[in-house]
Amino acid sequence: MHLAITLEEAVAMIPDGARVMLSGFMGVGTPDGLVHALAASGKKDLTMIVNDAARPDTGVGPLVTAGCVRKFIGSHIGVNPDVQEKMRSAEIEVELVPQGTLVERIRAAGMGLGGILTPTGLGTLIADGKQVIEVDGKPFLLEKPLRADFALIAARSCDYVGNLTYMLSATNFNPIMALAADVVIAEPEEIVPVGVIPPDAVKTPGILVDHVIKRTA
Repeated sequence: MHLAITLEEAVAMIPDGARVMLSGFMGVGTPDGLVHALAASGKKDLTMIVNDAARPDTGVGPLVTAGCVRKFIGSHIGVNPDVQEKMRSAEIEVELVPQGTLVERIRAAGMGLGGILTPTGLGTLIADGKQVIEVDGKPFLLEKPLRADFALIAARSCDYVGNLTYMLSATNFNPIMALAADVVIAEPEEIVPVGVIPPDAVKTPGILVDHVIKRTA
């Protein structure tokens, strides 16, 4: 399987200062092996694009606690005291984005769009510095596409050519993030032969996946 790499090989590909998308919702559907390997690597100044800050020991939390993150782009930090403290001390920059807007910005990048129009955030700090466009007399914010150098995603199953399936709510942001990064690295629970996954169960086609984590344990 030419796509398969180890955690160590995956982490070595990610340079300091990279923009990294990380899937998951409060740690559900997050590639934990990649997170912990990256946290232990000593990488610095990463921009993490995630839905939420989860907790110190889940999701993006270990990367924040380890000092790997310079900027956080996401929709919620309310239950991670490490992120809150590092924001107050200016150790990390936090850009809060409404969850729906976050997903649509990622989708726009994946689809090659110039941005999306949304009323969400009008009249708030979120609108500062952004273009307002009227459509049929109604104002909308122009939100620009959000793309990353790497997307680290989790999957239930992967076949030998990289086709991915997900399980229930663990699907969350994995398929959309796979569309919007230069390099997509998937961490599946299992790798199966081609043909085991029914075609209609494939949620991310292998053509979008650059590397798959090969478990050594």
